[in-house]
This record gives sequence, C-alpha cells and structure tokens, in this order.
Amino acid sequence: MFTRKIYPALESHLQKKQVTVITGLRRIGKSTAMKYLYNKSELTNKVYLDLERIENQNIFLQNSYKDIERSIELLGFDFLQPGIIALDEIQMVKNSSSIIKALYDEYGTKFIVTGSSSFYLKNHFSESLAGRKRIFEMNPLDFEEFLIFKEINTKAIQKEKLKTLLPTYYNLYKVQYEEYIQFGAFPEVVLAKSNDDKIAYLKDILNSHIELDVKLLGDVSSSDILYKLILLLANRVGSKVDYSKIASLLGINRLKVKEYLLLLEYTYLIRTIKPFTKGIDKEITKQAKIYFADTGLLQICGQTSSGAIFENIIANQLANIGEINYYEKSSGTEIDFILDKRTAIEVKETPSSFDVKTVEKRAKPLELENNFVIGRSLAPSGFKDFVWGGNIF
Repeated sequence: MFTRKIYPALESHLQKKQVTVITGLRRIGKSTAMKYLYNKSELTNKVYLDLERIENQNIFLQNSYKDIERSIELLGFDFLQPGIIALDEIQMVKNSSSIIKALYDEYGTKFIVTGSSSFYLKNHFSESLAGRKRIFEMNPLDFEEFLIFKEINTKAIQKEKLKTLLPTYYNLYKVQYEEYIQFGAFPEVVLAKSNDDKIAYLKDILNSHIELDVKLLGDVSSSDILYKLILLLANRVGSKVDYSKIASLLGINRLKVKEYLLLLEYTYLIRTIKPFTKGIDKEITKQAKIYFADTGLLQICGQTSSGAIFENIIANQLANIGEINYYEKSSGTEIDFILDKRTAIEVKETPSSFDVKTVEKRAKPLELENNFVIGRSLAPSGFKDFVWGGNIF
C-alpha cells in the first residue's frame, strides 16, 4: 500500500478522543486512509461499517439509539471498553452525526468516519459535533505522491521544490508530468495500466459523483442538466463565470445555476478562486474564477484548451501549498495567481524573459514580496529562469 502525505497527521489524531473525519472527492482514497488507521490501531475492540451497504444503513436507520447500540454490540463491539468504530461514507445516513454524538458523549468511543461532501460534513457536523471532531480534507495526489505511486525514486526531489528549471530534473520527470496533467491524480487512475482504463475510471468517477453525491445533497431533478453544466464549466476554466449566460444556455433559472455551482464546489468537483484585494468589500463585488479539482476529470468533460488545462493543474498544485487568489484590474491587467498574499505567479506553457518582466512589473504596485513564472515546456531560446510545473508539490 502507498502512503499519502496526510497519513502522519491522521495517525497522530488517532490517539485523540475527537472524531476523525476524512472528506474529499469520491474515490480519492478516503476509505484506504481510514482502513490504514483502523489497522494501525492496536486496539482489538473495533468495528468497521461501510454505509453504502444497505444492511449497515439499516442499523443506523432504526428509531431507537438503544437498538442501534445493541446492533453494533452484536457485531462484536464492547461500548464499555476503549474501542474504535469506523464508518465509511456517512453521508449515506442523514442522521449519522446525531448518532455519533450520542455514542461519543455516553461512552467516549473513538470514531473514524469518511464522507464525500464538504457541505454536509462541515455544516451539519459543525452543528451536531461542535468541539468533538476534526476534519481532514483529502485532495488528489500531488506530483511527488504521483511519482511515489508510479514507484519512481523521489529521494532527492524535495531539494528541487519551487526552484528554477534544472534541465536534468526536467528530463527525468517530464514524461510523468505530462501524464499527471493529462489523466489527473486519482489514485486508481494513476495505477491503471492502460490509457483506456484511465479514461474508463474517470468517466465512472464523474458519473458516480453526479448520481451519488451531488443529487443526494441537492434538489436536482435531472442528471442531464448537471452534466451539461459541467461540460459548460470545462470550457470556461480559468474564467469568471457568467451565470446569466450559462442559465440561458441550459434553459434554467440564474439562481438555480448558482445553486448547482455551490453543490459542485461543496462536493469537491470544482474549486473557486477569489480575487486578491486590499479590502473585503471590494472582494465580494468581484466574481471568483472556477477550476476543476482534477485535470483528468476536466479533460473528459470538454475541448478545453491546452493553456487552460495547464493553468488548472497549476491552480491545483498551488492549492496544495497554500491559499491562492487571482488579481485583475478594471483595465484588464491581471496576475494569474497570488500565493499566500505574498507571491505573484504568472503561468505560461512556454515562458520567456518578457513574462518574467511582466509579472515583476504587475506585482510591484501590490507590494508583494516575491514573484515568478511557472512554465510547462522548454523555450526554443533556451530560457530557464522559470519554475517548471513538475517542481510544485
């Protein structure tokens, strides 16, 4: 089994009384992480339940908490002893948080739970498990993890993190980085043996996401409308979304478009990036830009340009490092990304010295500490004063 960078933090929290909540996109590795923790525990008093299975859902759909408790005891769990209850896909049972709270408060039982919905876990759990849980969000693999899953030696690459292009490093990993861009970073997609298998997995992930996550949470009557919306978004990656235009194309209400977009964000399919401003009042008057959480999913959804796909993968890679925003003046002058409100970043597939001068010029009035250009390919001129995308993890 391959370990993820999030595992040490999860393992540390295993020793704490609080509920350990693992959330993120469907099939991103949450169940694997939970089973890793479950097996790491030296306790023998423990039980694992997959709530996508009807018989396990029925345990938690009983009207009496005592009956739920008795059912879990019949599975071999002793509430009077220290123990762990692991619940996979808790969004499948709407009252699961109240049941967890009751058992947690009465017995102090340690719970490890997974779920695919940011909205359900962050909001509903905040109400019922305030002070009793910690949420860990799992993302697609970063590029270093991708290489590890490919069983490629990564011993020395931390030294190259965010450094300017080194041809030796570029030549070692350029093939893998292009695959990372093309097919994304779901663990099972990365491990698939053929491109056809990768595409089949991605299509299945997208379909499952719509049918099992988005429709479960929202008032969505038509999968077809959702799918068409996702296709429209794929062609608008890196752009501010025109809700009225999309509503017109889909033949639905503008407010419904906003509602669906929130659902797609809450269930981790897309991420939004807010503008960088000096004041909150200015920020809320500007639209966010939208990116897909995985470029593999993005590329099966539309004819997205090569430049937009590269900008999307960089948005995801930078989001693994810190907070990102974009900057745009009313005159049209823009900076692709600002990292942690300190570093201006321009993204170019084939960067040049002109791009470096441009980002330096645009960053200066904002009094940002640092600036650099991120590139995808070597320039014919041999220009190397940029950070290659494969150096970001």
